[in-house]
Amino acid sequence: MVSLVPHTPDAVPDFARWPSFPFDGDLRVKQLDDPVDVEPPRKGEGTAECSSCSAPDDAYIWVSERWRVRAMDRPTGLPMVLILESRSHFDLGDLPNLLAAELGVMTVRLERAVRSLDGVARVHVNRWGDGSAHLHLWFLARPYGQLQLRGTFLSLWDSILPPITESRWRENLALVAAWLAEFGGRQLAEPPRIEWRTPSNLLEQASHPFDADREFGVELDADGRAAGDGPAAVLPIESIEPAADLDELVASPDSADPEDAVPGSSRADAVPAGVDASASEPEHTGAAVTSSEDDQPGGELDDEASDCAEQAVGTEAAGTGMSRRSAQPETVPAASGSARGGPTAGAATGSAASRGPSDQGRK
Repeated sequence: MVSLVPHTPDAVPDFARWPSFPFDGDLRVKQLDDPVDVEPPRKGEGTAECSSCSAPDDAYIWVSERWRVRAMDRPTGLPMVLILESRSHFDLGDLPNLLAAELGVMTVRLERAVRSLDGVARVHVNRWGDGSAHLHLWFLARPYGQLQLRGTFLSLWDSILPPITESRWRENLALVAAWLAEFGGRQLAEPPRIEWRTPSNLLEQASHPFDADREFGVELDADGRAAGDGPAAVLPIESIEPAADLDELVASPDSADPEDAVPGSSRADAVPAGVDASASEPEHTGAAVTSSEDDQPGGELDDEASDCAEQAVGTEAAGTGMSRRSAQPETVPAASGSARGGPTAGAATGSAASRGPSDQGRK
């Protein structure tokens, strides 16, 4: 009598030796169960409740009038895992022509959006449909450079790899949603919030004086100077106290250099001993003596020539009786604004009242 022996493969299939196969070691194939006569209903099939139809739009990252995209409830091992669903309850073979045409456009658009993320090399698009009767397509992003994740077992690696950070995951969701929103629909995924943190010691630093030893490792003595025989410590500007009185930095007048005296000051205008100070100042008869920036450079020479002429005339007058008036030179025009007592430009009438003392002596 011959008994039936269940068939057991002698060895595992060849794909177990592929580099992309996520397991290693001694493996054996499971025993295959007998087929069933009636398959159990899927989610959303028949009288079963459809979770996709009852889900609100807030559970998705992007929605439109006929399509919605959702993500996992937490980060996984791959950079991005998304599911494209139709808003209406259809399976793939039940789609009307309009949705069937849009499905191709949405598949390409979502694949491009996921592939645009940093660190993504390829996007695997899968459709199984054994768990839910509502149409849903999977989009799995394969990390760039991870050649071992290529091929059939990418979905298995997603559960094996350590999950990515939540901040990166949320940022990727927001980028994909924004990409889709450029073609219509509504973006629901927002980028992660930036956590602005104030330094914990900010108020403490403001309430305490500057400490050079704590800030720069410089020890200061009682006078606030760098201790030690080494080179002087370079302290920040904030740590240097201002002078108590600015006058301390100004030298006393007695110690000033005579060469530094400013013309017009009391020392620069000092009159030598034995000289009458009143004789060196011009007399004023009523007309203001003004100085002008337009003074001619020859004014001083004319005055010196006049003084010499007056001395010569006085000498000749004593010997020959010649009149002073006949010997004096031509007078300086009244319009010149000399700074040595000459009339101003406004006093051009030539009257005696508007001229200086030297003009009266030349009449």
